[in-house]
Amino acid sequence: MRILITNDDGISAPGLEIMQVIAAELAGDAGEVWCVAPAFEQSGVAHKISYTHPMMVTKLGPRRFAAEGSPADCVLAGLHDVLKEEKVDLILSGVNRGNNSAENALYSGTLGGAMEGALQGIPSFALSQYLGPENFQMDNPFEAAAVHGADLVRRILAAQPKDDGDYRLFYNINFPPCPAASVRGAKVTTQGFRRNTRFSTQPHFSPSGRKFLWIQGGDQQVPTLPGSDAHANLDNYISVTPMRADLTAHDMLGELKSIE
Repeated sequence: MRILITNDDGISAPGLEIMQVIAAELAGDAGEVWCVAPAFEQSGVAHKISYTHPMMVTKLGPRRFAAEGSPADCVLAGLHDVLKEEKVDLILSGVNRGNNSAENALYSGTLGGAMEGALQGIPSFALSQYLGPENFQMDNPFEAAAVHGADLVRRILAAQPKDDGDYRLFYNINFPPCPAASVRGAKVTTQGFRRNTRFSTQPHFSPSGRKFLWIQGGDQQVPTLPGSDAHANLDNYISVTPMRADLTAHDMLGELKSIE
């Protein structure tokens, strides 16, 4: 396989090194792994694209490029510039430092890269490593993703439908906050919702008296409903959530017929 990898933590992030290893295992000895990742951290940019200004793409080494843009930009640069004459078989985004379960998925640049890959018609996966008391201080907090990542992606590829419609599936994978040996397996889950846990702002003042706001997240150790992603993760399971870029609330189409 020829695999394109990206992330949102930036070209120098340790999670990207883990992704390189996962991708190399999937590609095999005869395959290729190409990296086009943001030159600077792009966490929280979701599916942003740099529509109104150009981005510089710099070659850092063999099959390794940094782009001054978002993860979705990097996928576009990889497919339509760096590899424009080649067929890409798979796109992997991550491994993100921190979970993209529940509502985090809506903000995630890691998912933005995978979503763009799916819109381009290529099987795409977002991989994220949940952090918690059991793995945060480990020498390799990405151990669960490193050990279980390649095999899980391989199994999903074997099970996915050959033709899944206009808005193609992409997969949001979150590895639990525990050592690899403590992972209990994988579960197919829905996207959860952490009730009463929201992003907020924290004000700070400069020495000159100017006010600045830091965005801060909520408690990530709050489980979601059974059957959903963060609930599985906090029970030491890998969550696999199939997703589409179609944002239609299909359950409401019938309810709103009265307005026609």
